[in-house]
Amino acid sequence: MRLFHSLRLTSMLASALFISACSNSPTGRQQVLLFSEQDMSQLGVQSFEQMKDKEKISTDPKINSYVQCVTRALTAQLGSQPNRPGWEVVVFDSDQINAFALPGGKIGVYTGLLGVATNQDQLAAVIGHEIGHVLAKHSNERLSRTQLANLGLQLSSVALGGTEYQEMAMAGLGLGVQYGILMPYGRAQESESDIIGLRMMSQAGFDPNQSIALWQNMNKASGGSQPPEILSTHPSHATRIDDLKAEIKRLPPSVAKRPQCTTP
Repeated sequence: MRLFHSLRLTSMLASALFISACSNSPTGRQQVLLFSEQDMSQLGVQSFEQMKDKEKISTDPKINSYVQCVTRALTAQLGSQPNRPGWEVVVFDSDQINAFALPGGKIGVYTGLLGVATNQDQLAAVIGHEIGHVLAKHSNERLSRTQLANLGLQLSSVALGGTEYQEMAMAGLGLGVQYGILMPYGRAQESESDIIGLRMMSQAGFDPNQSIALWQNMNKASGGSQPPEILSTHPSHATRIDDLKAEIKRLPPSVAKRPQCTTP
């Protein structure tokens, strides 16, 4: 009887958490978010500081100026937001073809990306996409799902900054426990970030059509080798390009002045 009562209580509490934490993403997709923005920001800031300690940071002034220029043009579209002091951008000296953004306004770009995102518009497509993950609270969503899955074991006991939950927290942010390893989001989240990033880059005056060229470059960089879409957490390159083309047709004309970020 005691076990039944405990299970029933856990089920009721889980239902209450689920209902109270429901919200909608920027594209209208329903989400369950269990953690506060303050908690997620703190986790993002702490993780970013640890990455800066462990990863090699690029000191090339031209590369840093270029990445900062593209990022400023994008984040200017967000306006001033409460409890967000601004975006910190760090360029990591690595051949990895990737970038990321974390809650708390933290952005990391790997120098290897610049060999594939060959102009300011393509780089804006990547950075806009990563910012889209933050705006849509995808880290919170993924971490919340993990917490709900573990509800019977550690209900409301997660200390996001504690070492006991480091692996779970880092996975929620899309970071591997070994820094420098970036983990993909789910297909719905990736597609949503594509849309958010595309809208943002268009509003900033970048050419949204270059997002298609970017993914064509990504396909070439991967040698055309990609697992079937059904087995991948990312949309296939072909699906991604088709979705971007459809969204571009719906974009209103941009009235922003075209950014002039000099490629290093």
